[in-house]
Amino acid sequence: MNHLSRRALLLGTTTFAFATAAHAEDPPAKVDLSDLLTPPEEGEMEMGPADAKVTIVEYGSASCPHCAAFYKDVFTKLKPDYIDNNKVRFIFREFPHNDQGLAAFMVARCAPKEKYFPLLDVFFTTQQTWVQDAFNGLKNIAQQAGMSAADFEACLKNEKVAKAILDVREKGSKKYGVNGIPYIIINGKILEGEQTYDGIKAIIDPLLKA
Repeated sequence: MNHLSRRALLLGTTTFAFATAAHAEDPPAKVDLSDLLTPPEEGEMEMGPADAKVTIVEYGSASCPHCAAFYKDVFTKLKPDYIDNNKVRFIFREFPHNDQGLAAFMVARCAPKEKYFPLLDVFFTTQQTWVQDAFNGLKNIAQQAGMSAADFEACLKNEKVAKAILDVREKGSKKYGVNGIPYIIINGKILEGEQTYDGIKAIIDPLLKA
């Protein structure tokens, strides 16, 4: 397969999908928590108990450098301190900001569910490498996760999977004002600007004590 056909496979369907996606709107004054926590049609990707006192929702893109930084600098500390011990429920919502991000999420959704977060870890920790040649980079990651080359290419052509991801993106943009990523919502409160571990900890701790 030559470079042009590889690029067409990676970008062909998704370019059209991005052209029809909704533009981000201003964040709402208040988020309807029951609506926010309604799972998308293709299922929720989450960690931690559903009845936790604190729920963190992150909208992010697998190919977004700021999202990778948040993952490495903040999430990797939040996970052992709050999620692994069942204090916090964490929900990740896909908000691909380009075709590379959409393709990565398609691979994660095509894989068995238990491999979703391990794949997300690889996408963020090796982002600077695989985004340089997204087709081959994602193909290599997919094969390491047990996906055949044929299944990988079929996944990237799967319009149903792409649409499900883009529906999450569109709802986030239209209903919750997602206009920059990573976009963090804690118990319905939208956090503005760049987030740090200490900043999020300062929000979570009082909620856990309430």
